[in-house]
Amino acid sequence: MNPFRKNVAIAIDGGGIRGIIVTQALAVLEAALGKPVHEIFRLAVGTSTGSIISAGITAGMTAAHMNQLYIEMGKSIFPNSLRKTFFPLTRYRYEAEPFQNALNSYFGKLTMGDFWKTSPQTDLVVTTFDLKENRTLFIKPWKQEYADWPVTKAVQCSCTVPTYFPVVEGRYIDGGVGSYGNPCYLAAYEAKECLKWDPAETTLISIGTGRDPYNFNPEATPRLWAWDWLGRILGAFLQSAYDQQVNLVETYFTDIDFRRFQINLRESIEMDDTSQVERLVGYGSRLGGMILDDRVDKAQGVIAKKPKTEMVGGQVDGYG
Repeated sequence: MNPFRKNVAIAIDGGGIRGIIVTQALAVLEAALGKPVHEIFRLAVGTSTGSIISAGITAGMTAAHMNQLYIEMGKSIFPNSLRKTFFPLTRYRYEAEPFQNALNSYFGKLTMGDFWKTSPQTDLVVTTFDLKENRTLFIKPWKQEYADWPVTKAVQCSCTVPTYFPVVEGRYIDGGVGSYGNPCYLAAYEAKECLKWDPAETTLISIGTGRDPYNFNPEATPRLWAWDWLGRILGAFLQSAYDQQVNLVETYFTDIDFRRFQINLRESIEMDDTSQVERLVGYGSRLGGMILDDRVDKAQGVIAKKPKTEMVGGQVDGYG
């Protein structure tokens, strides 16, 4: 692995229980570097499950500890219940209290502003979508309007996926509803424009929670029903949006040492599927190895590839 630069930031995608992939990968990084993640990253940006991990890093938790908490608390947050069984006859699958209690055990009475009082200062950005204002909010410790927000509230808002959990205070839902399911561009902007970090002295690590398998069968296309298309189109839309954020960082922050890591899943794993914990840990170990080997995601470097040109019948034919 190439050494990190003076300033190191991390951006973590959403993905529910698939956050285990990230915590396990970061535990591998911790073991290799011989130091906890909160001593590595001075800026952490996260959406949904990424906000839990980012806040945990900022609060001084080790990745190994967060990984264990994910494994232990997953089933209490996503329990099998009558509410889940009869969904969508119910408005949401899971009650908010178990999740809130788990967050309280993580962060206690910490407020966002507390992070800005530490030495050295550590910045945290949590995304959530505000239904009342119809826009994404960026909750930060140095913003006066969010300084008194409990960390538990900020993270719960960011993780409140519609239909999975009840809306927080009637207005806040999952940060991935907007454009920041992958918040790497937001992290690059925060580092350069807000913290005034020199891009030439900055490393940004972006970590995904697994790319769903490509399961499109061209021969089956004529027989697809509307509900068959729904999942495929939504998945393609989300993945394209995630990759677009990678392209934006490479386009507008060319001097940053940017590394995007993502792992291809062999099967689709839902964000609340706690039966797949062992498999997720395995994926996380592999992703950790990819980080140590600097094997970046296929979405990185796409825009940097210039098309070759060839004259075909008097016309210029471009191919990549």
